[in-house]
Amino acid sequence: MSSKHTEFLEFSKILALKSGALISEYFGNHEVEVETKDDTSPVTIADREAELLIRKMIQNRFPDHGIIGEEFENEREDADYVWVIDPIDGTKTFTTAVPLFGTVICLKYKGDPIVGTVHQPILNQLLLGDGENCWLNDKPVRVRKTSQIEEAVLLTSDALNPGRFKGDAKWNKLVQKVKLYRTWGDCYGYLLLATGWADIMVDPIVEPWDFQAMIPIIRGANGCITNWEGEDPLNGNSVVASNKVLHRKVIDLLND
Repeated sequence: MSSKHTEFLEFSKILALKSGALISEYFGNHEVEVETKDDTSPVTIADREAELLIRKMIQNRFPDHGIIGEEFENEREDADYVWVIDPIDGTKTFTTAVPLFGTVICLKYKGDPIVGTVHQPILNQLLLGDGENCWLNDKPVRVRKTSQIEEAVLLTSDALNPGRFKGDAKWNKLVQKVKLYRTWGDCYGYLLLATGWADIMVDPIVEPWDFQAMIPIIRGANGCITNWEGEDPLNGNSVVASNKVLHRKVIDLLND
């Protein structure tokens, strides 16, 4: 794995594997309590302990770096290097013993995401991207070259959200054209896209820790990632990702 960001990629791998071991201890356990946060989203002890572990490791290794996480207060947000953490992306999935969640870690330099990590600890899948390359378990991966929407596999994280946030009419145009539509979403949908098992991943509403890691991952896999309108994904709170041929067709269809 050769990259100008090798040091950070290797450290991201350590963060993912260490936190993944912790998370795995709680997976499929009926005794794990699911709490509801103020925004009505669920959280568990696994989310909190994993984020605390990642934060401590970053603070020990890079004390001058900033940290933005889903579960705790942000630190040094104005630092040149800032880590963005979602300890369990897909907590609802995690709490129902479905192994399609993951830990998402992004490193930004002066606001630009330069390293992205998705780790699925139950399936032992570790995806890393640096904007130029993408690796699954240290092997290079690429998006597949599907060129027609009618042959595409479309994924999203929540079947109701596209209609709720963007309107059913436009979303249904895309759903009715694709070959297969499924909700194998959250970070695992981006993993499937980057590794050539799906063709389109759409999230109409996201938080920074949900998607910023996907920018160097999808670009590193030779894909295209924007917001719903086809603009810089950092300018907004939605994501459309695909290969470079399909992407424009999807954007045109969603914004017709």
